[in-house]
Amino acid sequence: MDPNWLDDRRLFLTSRCPLPLDVPFTGADALALGVSRQTLRTMLERGHVRRMLQGVYVAAQARDDMDLRAIALSLVVPTGAVVTDRTAAWLHGVDLLPRSSGVTPPPINVFHTRDTRMRRPGVDAGRRGLLPNDITVVKEIRVTTALRTALDLGRLLWRYDALAAIDGFLRIGVPHDLLIAEIGRFKGYRGVRQLRVLALLGDGRAESPGESGLRLNWYDAGLPRPDLQTWVYDDNGVGIYRLDITLPELLFAAEYDGEEHHTGEVDRENDEERRSWCATERQWLFEIFTKVDVYDRRPDPLPRLSGAFDQARKRTLWTPYGRAS
Repeated sequence: MDPNWLDDRRLFLTSRCPLPLDVPFTGADALALGVSRQTLRTMLERGHVRRMLQGVYVAAQARDDMDLRAIALSLVVPTGAVVTDRTAAWLHGVDLLPRSSGVTPPPINVFHTRDTRMRRPGVDAGRRGLLPNDITVVKEIRVTTALRTALDLGRLLWRYDALAAIDGFLRIGVPHDLLIAEIGRFKGYRGVRQLRVLALLGDGRAESPGESGLRLNWYDAGLPRPDLQTWVYDDNGVGIYRLDITLPELLFAAEYDGEEHHTGEVDRENDEERRSWCATERQWLFEIFTKVDVYDRRPDPLPRLSGAFDQARKRTLWTPYGRAS
């Protein structure tokens, strides 16, 4: 890669690079602009370019938003197709990519309104009955609405991912009562029984798919409906820490430590400081979970949740004078 393409700190591409800096492009586009496949791979490895979809790239400094994602899809979605499922969620701003997507870009989920199935590398195409108001248009891309996408993913995904999808769409503004009201139209559809259960459990306060997955384990363990994103206050009444999933009356919290924000040394130190203060100054009891605990089929988080809940309940004794432990 030509070093003259980079800024003085060698962080980002500049206008000296032949690639566009603010819109997505394909590998074929890069070749046409004089950037070889090997050079493009080098730029990906060094973080100067990022992959948006299979075969679609963008300069690292480009702002990720709905418009940019729609442009990226326009480069690979066949004419006449409607974007659905995980890809529709991604376009709407609800990221539900498979956990393997960091290695291999997931397929693009679309369906065609005609009877013929599309065959195109990287495109997972199928047929699906939709009403006219199930489809919207974003930057000339036809896509299932946020509501319809939430209903489909709540039916069709693995139940942990399905609840994460429902939570994510509630978080971006899909009305909870409308989501529940629409379930009746899917009577007889695949996965509708799962959707009926998970829609009632949906909560837009969940901030990540991992938190949603942990909360489903919480329910599977038979624990009461929790509070989410609970603030812990200092002596002046100022909220200084938030806890993921809690029973405030028992001072019990379950937290999900995702890889993105909880694996670095500074992150771990901050987590330890936060939890230590909450435990010593406010008597909170914590149970901490990771991706392996929530998603791997071998570890069983239910006994840990049940045991910690029992411990929190037993230590809490109420007297006319308040709490004693």
